[in-house]
Amino acid sequence: MADALPTVRKTRFVCVSDTHNATPNGSFKLPKGDVLLHAGDLTNQGTFSELKKTIKWIEEADFEAKIVVAGNHDITLDTDFYNQYGMYFHNQNPEDPAKCQELLEQAPSILWLKHEHAVINLVSPSGPQTTFKIFGSPFSPTQGMWAFGYGPDEAYQLWDQIPLDSDIVVTHTPPKYHCDETRERRAVGCEGLRNALWRVRSRLAVCGHVHEGRGVECVRWDLDASNIKYKESKVIAWEDPGRENKKLSIVDLTAKGGNPLDNDGSVGDYSQPDTATIKVVREPVPILSPLKGGGLEALSTSAKPSAKLGVSRITANLLAVPTQTLPPATRGQGGTPPSERCDLAALSGRMGRQETCIVNAAIMASSWPRNGAKKFNKPIVVDIDLPVWKKG
Repeated sequence: MADALPTVRKTRFVCVSDTHNATPNGSFKLPKGDVLLHAGDLTNQGTFSELKKTIKWIEEADFEAKIVVAGNHDITLDTDFYNQYGMYFHNQNPEDPAKCQELLEQAPSILWLKHEHAVINLVSPSGPQTTFKIFGSPFSPTQGMWAFGYGPDEAYQLWDQIPLDSDIVVTHTPPKYHCDETRERRAVGCEGLRNALWRVRSRLAVCGHVHEGRGVECVRWDLDASNIKYKESKVIAWEDPGRENKKLSIVDLTAKGGNPLDNDGSVGDYSQPDTATIKVVREPVPILSPLKGGGLEALSTSAKPSAKLGVSRITANLLAVPTQTLPPATRGQGGTPPSERCDLAALSGRMGRQETCIVNAAIMASSWPRNGAKKFNKPIVVDIDLPVWKKG
C-alpha cells in the first residue's frame, strides 16, 4: 500500500526570547503553533518566584512541544556561577539553585536543553507529525558578571559540540554579524557560533540576548572550492509584516508559501566522500532591499556587477583529484570532497544544506528600559517544511 502521507509537512514554530518576566496576554500575545521555542532570559535574576511565574505561562501555552534554554539573566540555573556570585544578586534572600532548577526539570510539558540535543517527533493526530533534531544551549560571550558566560578561547570548542545533523539550533547568543547589532551599532554576537553554523547549516538558528537585534536573516553559505573559511555568499533581510499592526510577525519558508529554504536537512556519510558530481553556483553579492509579506525572496543585484561579483559555475568531479598530491588536511578550510583541505565532516554528503534562517526573537525591545517605559516585540512565527516521521 502506498504511503498516504506527504514526505514533508508545514510545521509552525513560535519563537520568543528575553521575556524577562513578561507574560502573554499582558506584555505580548502568543500566536498558535506546533512548537514553542524560548531562547533564554526567562527572568531578570532567576529567582524562584520569577521562574515559577514564567514556567506557569509556558506550561499553560497550547503547543505540542515547548523547548527552553536559559540565558545569562537566569542566574540560578547556572549552579557554579550562582554558588560563586549569587550573593551579589540575592544577598538578603539567597536562592536555592537546586529548587529553582527543579521547577524546569519537573515541568512535564517543557523540554529544558542545557547545551545538549534531542530528537522531537510530533505525535499528535491533529498535528503535522513531523520530526526534527534540535540542539539548545544557554551560553553567551562573557559581558560583565552574568551566568553561562565563556571567553573567546572557549568558543570554538563549545560550539563544536553542536551535532552536524541538527535541524534547529537554539542558543541564547546570536552568531556574530547576524541579528546582533546593539543600539551603539556594534556587532556583539559570537564568531565561534557563526563558524559552527557554517559547518552545521541547520534549517533554523533561533537566538536572542541582543534585544535591539530582533529580526530575521536568511544566510546562504558559500560551500564552493574557494578554500575560504566560513564564507557566506549572501544574506537576505526580512521586513516584519506584523510591525505596528495586528498581523503576525511571520516568516514563511514553505514550498507552498513560495519561499522554500534551500536546505533539505541531508545528513550524508561523514566517513566517505560523496561520489556524486557537485555543481556549485557562485552568486553575485546582493543589494539588500525590504521584503514584503514576511517571505524571504531573492534580492536584486547590481545592474553592472564587477567581474569579481559575476556569476561563475564550478563543476567538480569529486573523485578526479588525487588526494595524495594535496597538502595535509586543514580543518574548516572549505573545498570540495575529497580534497584533503576540505572539512569532510561538514561537507561530505551534506551539500543539500545551503541556507540557514537566523531568528533573533527578543520580546523585550530595549536593553535597559526605564521604569514604566518598557516596550515589547511580537513573537516571531516561522513556518517550515519538515519530514514526516509517521508512515501511512
